[in-house]
Amino acid sequence: MEKQMIEVEIKVNGREYRDIIPSDMMLIDYLRKHRLLTGTKKACGAGECGACTVLLNGKAIYSCITLAIQASGKSVETIEGLSDGEELHPIQDAYIDAGAIQCGYCTPGFIMSTKALLDKDPHPSEQCIKEALAGNICRCTGYQQIIDAVELAAERTGKEADGHECK
Repeated sequence: MEKQMIEVEIKVNGREYRDIIPSDMMLIDYLRKHRLLTGTKKACGAGECGACTVLLNGKAIYSCITLAIQASGKSVETIEGLSDGEELHPIQDAYIDAGAIQCGYCTPGFIMSTKALLDKDPHPSEQCIKEALAGNICRCTGYQQIIDAVELAAERTGKEADGHECK
């Protein structure tokens, strides 16, 4: 049986793309194979670990359980879209400085979840941070360094945690 092909128009990291892809292609495969953006990691394939987290119209989603067609007409931001050439995003710098990176496999997903949180709530409490990162799993670093990194990123972007209710 021949696979059905579809046309998608997806804005990835600010750039518009139009492609013909299999209708059952997952967004992670589209990003990694068609756009050659391999920073988004493919791990569990079931939306359980968060390594594949990207932003879809600003919202953190699991690209391993999202069909590429669902991103058609929308904007996708990946870990590669955060840095400006050699200049890292303040969130990326904060993760490095807080020691929140060991093997690094889960890091892109955590960073993208952090960006979604700080874009929505620039003053997250520790509880809000924990809730926002709950869908991401790290097997190496330990979570305190990651929480510290989010707090440091909020600080560096000119915003401090104020302990209010999560948005």
